[in-house]
Parts: sequence; C-alpha cells; structure tokens
Amino acid sequence: MLPIAVVALGISGAFVTTSMQSVSKTNVAPKIGYLRDSNNKCTQTEVNCNTTQSPFLCRLNVTSGPVAYDKDIPTNNCVQPLYRPTN
Repeated sequence: MLPIAVVALGISGAFVTTSMQSVSKTNVAPKIGYLRDSNNKCTQTEVNCNTTQSPFLCRLNVTSGPVAYDKDIPTNNCVQPLYRPTN
C-alpha cells in the first residue's frame, strides 16, 4: 500500500509543479526600462519592457537601438538589461 501512495504523491506533485510554471509565465507584469549613458546612469527615456527572460532584449525601437535597463533607484544606475515584451 505504501508504494502506491508514494507513486500517487509523486504524480500529483509533478502536475502541481507544471501548473505553477505555466501560471507564472502568463502573469508577467510589464516593467519600465531606461536607456543609459556612458557612465551607466539611467536617462529619462522610458521604454516598455518586462523581466521574463527571452532571447530578445528590450530596445528603444523594438528590434534596434540602444538596450533598455532596469533602474536601481538609490544609485540611478542602469546595469540589468530587460527583455522585449511578448505581446
């Protein structure tokens, strides 16, 4: 009886993990990205991006132009590149 319970628990855990992964990908909040200057400081130019990793970086002109970065509020540094929105 115990081996059957272990197998059932393992299968249900696999389904729960799969459903949690699909929910997190569909509920992605947009993130405002900023362009940076030569000192890695953020400029005032805002770009619509998100934080979900993809092969495409978020850029000023969708597929070209400078890359947009996440702003570190206390230092105003732009060091983490953001990704292109999927919509």
